[in-house]
Amino acid sequence: MTSKDLNEQYWNSQYLSNATGWDMKQVSPPLKAYIDQLTSKDLHILIPGCGNSYEAAYLLEQGFTNITVIDIAPALVESLQKKFGNNPNIRILLGNFFEHEGAYDLVLEQTFFCALNPTFRPAYAEKMHKLLKPNGKLAGVLFNREFVEGPPFGGSEAEYREIFVKGFHIKVLAPCYNSFIKREGTEVFMIFIRK
Repeated sequence: MTSKDLNEQYWNSQYLSNATGWDMKQVSPPLKAYIDQLTSKDLHILIPGCGNSYEAAYLLEQGFTNITVIDIAPALVESLQKKFGNNPNIRILLGNFFEHEGAYDLVLEQTFFCALNPTFRPAYAEKMHKLLKPNGKLAGVLFNREFVEGPPFGGSEAEYREIFVKGFHIKVLAPCYNSFIKREGTEVFMIFIRK
């Protein structure tokens, strides 16, 4: 699959046909544990390529007040607008992450990075650097394995360090101890701090 194939039409068709095998139907356990230790409820938080937004729902349940989610699939965004209604604590955007503008304290990564064609990974790191405030954090889960073809696209700790070291202090990049059962032994948790 080429990078141009992974566009709005592709992702929208995945949701319309319910071809969402990546969907865990729950908040990612490593991200839940990370959210549980956050103390400031007014952090400006972005979830790119948000999918069904279990993490956003969990953030709202925990009292967070400045959540932005963005996805490229119109059918999904329409579904999220119904799901979250007029909740003033969440902003639901239809759009391309690489065109998004904003300033965030925290970006939560859950299956977005691995859904992008690997040729976009340096651009992802650069865009994250632009979207995060100084000392802002990029936290979440990446695959620590390879796939025959994607999406998802895999990778390794060494590759991730090389991509992010220029713009970020790598605070944590280690195997997950609490992955979703079907992903045990195949994920790393990351906390990268914007330089």
